[in-house]
Amino acid sequence: MSILDFFKPKKNTAATAKNRLEFLVKQTRAERDAPDYLPMMQRELTEVILKYVDVGVDAVNVEWHKEGDQDFLAISVNLPERGSAAG
Repeated sequence: MSILDFFKPKKNTAATAKNRLEFLVKQTRAERDAPDYLPMMQRELTEVILKYVDVGVDAVNVEWHKEGDQDFLAISVNLPERGSAAG
């Protein structure tokens, strides 16, 4: 640790921890209210996407949301940059 470290702005670790905790609580509540078939559907959707797109498993995100009496399924895929895919 140098003397210059005292002049660097301090990271707000409390805010970061609070944000992470809020995310975990929301995720847990969503999973608790989610339909029983959701984990299997997430796996199957991920497998299909990976069959056609060369990305890692962590690049596919399947989420279920409930707003009022409507259910929403959101699927996002982080696609590789053009020209960087093998093939």
